[in-house]
Amino acid sequence: MTTRPAEILADRIALVILAAVAITAALTFRDYGLGWDDYTQSQYGELLLKLYGSGFADRRALSFVNLYYYGGGFDMAAALAAKVLPFGQFETRRLVGAIFGIVGLIATWRLARRLGGPLAGVSALALLATCPLYYGHMFMNPKDAPFAVAMIVLLLGLVRAFEDYPAPGWRSLALVGVGLGAAFGARVLAALAAMPAAAALSLIVVEDGRADDLRRAGARLGQFVLRFIPALVLAYLVMAVLWPWAVLEPLNPVRAAIYFDKFFERPWEELYDGKLFPVPAMPWTYLPHLIALKLPEILLALGGAGMLGALITAGRGNVALRRCAGLLAVALSAIAPVAIAMVTRPALYNGIRQFIFVVPPLAVLGGLAAGWVLERAAAYGRVALAAIAVVFAAGLAVPVAGMVRLHPYEYVYFNTLAGGVQSANGRYMLDYWGLAFKQAADDLRARLAAGGEHRPQGRRWVVAICGPQAAAAVELGADFETTFDQKKADFAMALGTFYCAHLHGPIIAEVRREGVSFATVYELRGVAPEKLLTRPPP
Repeated sequence: MTTRPAEILADRIALVILAAVAITAALTFRDYGLGWDDYTQSQYGELLLKLYGSGFADRRALSFVNLYYYGGGFDMAAALAAKVLPFGQFETRRLVGAIFGIVGLIATWRLARRLGGPLAGVSALALLATCPLYYGHMFMNPKDAPFAVAMIVLLLGLVRAFEDYPAPGWRSLALVGVGLGAAFGARVLAALAAMPAAAALSLIVVEDGRADDLRRAGARLGQFVLRFIPALVLAYLVMAVLWPWAVLEPLNPVRAAIYFDKFFERPWEELYDGKLFPVPAMPWTYLPHLIALKLPEILLALGGAGMLGALITAGRGNVALRRCAGLLAVALSAIAPVAIAMVTRPALYNGIRQFIFVVPPLAVLGGLAAGWVLERAAAYGRVALAAIAVVFAAGLAVPVAGMVRLHPYEYVYFNTLAGGVQSANGRYMLDYWGLAFKQAADDLRARLAAGGEHRPQGRRWVVAICGPQAAAAVELGADFETTFDQKKADFAMALGTFYCAHLHGPIIAEVRREGVSFATVYELRGVAPEKLLTRPPP
């Protein structure tokens, strides 16, 4: 067993990790550019504020493109923060995203610590904080990253509630209510939390019935369900605030689920394993394959070991029942959504961003495995414990080094099993969010300023765009206008993706990481026009 000083040290290290992430985020959040959805999502947040500010007289948010099928909690929080913070609207969105992401780190730490002790807690926190997929998306993904945070908060509340069965405390119920409401207030996919919760509760009820009179076991189940009613009411209220369209009619969440059940956009093709596939017809291997290539090896190894251990422990009769239920809930939260997607074959695209929510519970499982190893090492003395800690730190250093090299595009990370980003280039989608346009625009402006060039008399510079045009327009600024017609343009700015052509004109600026081009700016003045698109972008 670990000693008390080791537990105190583990908690202190956890606080240091959280402080390091917070400081890094505060120093770098302005490095992250706009992506495909930022402009529209920011409009949705403003419209939601106007909905409430007008006493529901301004109802544009309730029919705004298709975003009313989602909640807008993140967008509202960012819009409110932009009114009081001294940053631009989109910089503020990055900062708010980082704050949400840190909340997810805290919830992951507390959940692993609750199930496995301080060593497991700090290990899980370290695994998630050094996961490039989670860290990169928390800055720039207004849907999937906040959803992942809400789901891990919900899972923490559920595990606490199962530990206190049949009479969970108000703190646990508050976590469940806020987590469930925020999850549904982000994506209707929150319904997936029902399976792990139901399985864990069933385990408790069945074993309770075997150990005691069925009538008394049923009474305890009834007590538990009644105690959960306030949590469900709170969840509904939170969802109503974050997703007002959902409560206009009782069946609106069901309508949203039906809407997302069938692919709701014009199908496009995306690159997967070197081939182009329609996004509604990706191979069933898509998710497990990309998870194996994009998550750090240490997270995959420890997470897999932790999952196996959790499932084995949950099936044993000599472990506390309520702890078994918590372990089962965490294990199913990590694996069940992936398994369901492999069977049901929904539309899949943009890598595994829509499944970031399985990463925090996987980190919890990895933390449990790491904590188990560290505790066994501690039994052999400080030298053995230090040796294992060094090996663990070395495993974490690999993704951290990749994150430093890729910054601010951490989310495109591919692990060494995939050969890194350079080997993944041309086989998988990399900067699918289009973040590189920020640096490309900065470099174009710097190049023009260095050459002493001023915008043409009576007009602005014209830039042909292959990628998110609205994001490019914001990044370029007032001296530029964007177009899809390269024949009228002075320059072209293109993402380094398969649907953007490689032009033969002079290259003014290029954004590169690990030898891969993420975005290129071309000179078009005096150059024969070329086709900018190889095919329509998504």
